[in-house]
Amino acid sequence: MLLYNITIILEEAAANEWLAWTQEAYIPAIMATGKFASNRLLKVVDSPNEGVTYCLQFVLDSEADYESYKLEHAPAMQEELNTRFKNRHVSFQTLMEYVG
Repeated sequence: MLLYNITIILEEAAANEWLAWTQEAYIPAIMATGKFASNRLLKVVDSPNEGVTYCLQFVLDSEADYESYKLEHAPAMQEELNTRFKNRHVSFQTLMEYVG
């Protein structure tokens, strides 16, 4: 199993808008791709960054599902995020493997 993590750092003024949009539209759209088994949304409590930091975590069964998501869905999802929150966020993605 793999964990696809999206870390996003938002300006404080954009955080509530982003959170509502993420819960109502972004996470459901990602889950609707059928590539992920489950998801979790976390707020970083002790972030060293300015603003508000969240992590979206999605569990995948295989690297093939991840590669398929990256090719077929990720560009449009990233474009929507960048359009809605232009110049108000920084984000990065990480793929992790469960070891224990």
